[in-house]
Amino acid sequence: MSTATAAVAGIETEQRDPWLPMIVIAMGQALMSFNVAAIPVSMSGMVESFNTPPTTVGTAIVMYSLGVSGFVMLGAKIGQRFGSKRVFQVVVGLFALAMLTMVISPSALVMVTAQGLAGLSAAALVPTLVALIANHYRGRQQAEAVGWLGSARAIAGVLAFVIVGFVAAINWRLAFGLLIVHAVAILLLSFRLKPSEAKPDVKIDGIGVFLAALGIIMVTFGVNNLRGWGLLLASPRAPFTISGLSPAPILIVAGAAVVMAFFVWSRQRVARGRTPLLDLEVVGSAREWAAVVALFVIVSTEAAINFSVPLYIQIVQGRSSMATSLAMMPFMLTVFFTAILVVRLYDRFTPRRIAQAGFILVFFGTLWLGLVARNDWSVLPVIVGLVTVGVGQGALVTLLFNVLVTAARPELAGDVGSLRGVTQNLAAAVGTALMGALLVGLLSTIILGNLSTNPVLKENLAVEVDMNSLNFASNDRLVEVLGRTPATPELVEEAVRINTESRLRALKTGFLVLSALSLLAIVPCSWLPNYRRGQIPAEGAKGSSGQEEPDR
Repeated sequence: MSTATAAVAGIETEQRDPWLPMIVIAMGQALMSFNVAAIPVSMSGMVESFNTPPTTVGTAIVMYSLGVSGFVMLGAKIGQRFGSKRVFQVVVGLFALAMLTMVISPSALVMVTAQGLAGLSAAALVPTLVALIANHYRGRQQAEAVGWLGSARAIAGVLAFVIVGFVAAINWRLAFGLLIVHAVAILLLSFRLKPSEAKPDVKIDGIGVFLAALGIIMVTFGVNNLRGWGLLLASPRAPFTISGLSPAPILIVAGAAVVMAFFVWSRQRVARGRTPLLDLEVVGSAREWAAVVALFVIVSTEAAINFSVPLYIQIVQGRSSMATSLAMMPFMLTVFFTAILVVRLYDRFTPRRIAQAGFILVFFGTLWLGLVARNDWSVLPVIVGLVTVGVGQGALVTLLFNVLVTAARPELAGDVGSLRGVTQNLAAAVGTALMGALLVGLLSTIILGNLSTNPVLKENLAVEVDMNSLNFASNDRLVEVLGRTPATPELVEEAVRINTESRLRALKTGFLVLSALSLLAIVPCSWLPNYRRGQIPAEGAKGSSGQEEPDR
């Protein structure tokens, strides 16, 4: 990876700048990450407050990610046009307003809308963080700052699981109230940042904004409705059908086509000498595309774990938010420390080797979880699996982001930030939505299979329960529902047994799917840079043809 400093006789010399700006930047990252992590921990409280299924909480996460991924490229251009510091301050204030809406939300709809507003604010906040790092740091210190940005994301998740676990026992709204205080503190400290140059001559590509937002929204909306509308054939809940097909996969394919049209349009603008919404130089070679694909896979895996584990602990086991915090703590702490320490490996190993090793760890960790997951998440085998996944997760997110940052010119920092924002938040939305659809789909299949082989239950319960609305529910909730039917105590006991076994099987299968995905992700890692830091000078990272130079 190239750096902004020259290596002479193996020794780098550079000026070290104060870390106070990085603290403010990290606090901005933590603001967003805390919000996302707090949502699944607050799941049981939201379900009770709004009398809504847990998948609605997943929709809130998707709505946030949708706002970021759909408009982050626009946010990057706004930051360039008006100055990253000024935009940073404005959108932090908007984020505080979104958190205020969360605190006072009277319904699930308002809560989901608040997360949409938070996502739109983060769409401008995400690229400004990278631009502010580029404005304050260079060389090795910049690489360290990128590592701290990744670790800020992880530590915010740790704090969210700890703090929200405590305060949610009182009221889940208190956690989001803390974010208002956090945002105010950031605003006060932001005046210590260096002034950033505004570029009023930067033009915003309106057609590019429309194509990017439309394509990403269509893909995300389609993925989020796969479970409700049908994976292939339309379900009764689909708003419309096309020759009996579900509109969900059609939206996904159409959205992907619109995204491709966005890239074609951007190339045409460059050919005409105009500024595109996303400078395609940041994905100008196989190495950048490999980093983007690998980043998408690991973030979607993380999102799937962060959704499925709290879902199981709070909704299935009926345990408290504090139990969720304790169960997820090994994973979150491991991600945090690995995100910081992986920077030390850059001088010894190539990005390709680190990334491949990271995905191998994620593969074995998720495979192990699929084999040993039990109803008690405090057992040692489960902790070992979560820690193994956490090591790979923390290393990969920081490494892949650093590959993108160091491959681009400093003036493209905003574009790198927007690319990171699109990738991570689209991955979070897709990972959450697909895991929810997978778990509920598996649950329905397993339960229906049990009913088909148990004629007594089928005859006595199938007519009493809407089999098209099967969802994750606690055993207490199931007993309450069946208590309103003529089911005998023996039948209720058998139904609870099937529900308990089916949920666990669905979760274990979900982990096995994640392990297979991690194994496949090793393939794009083979295109990542295969040289250590300092081996290739800054101007020699790519040849005149744009191809990576041979290994040194």
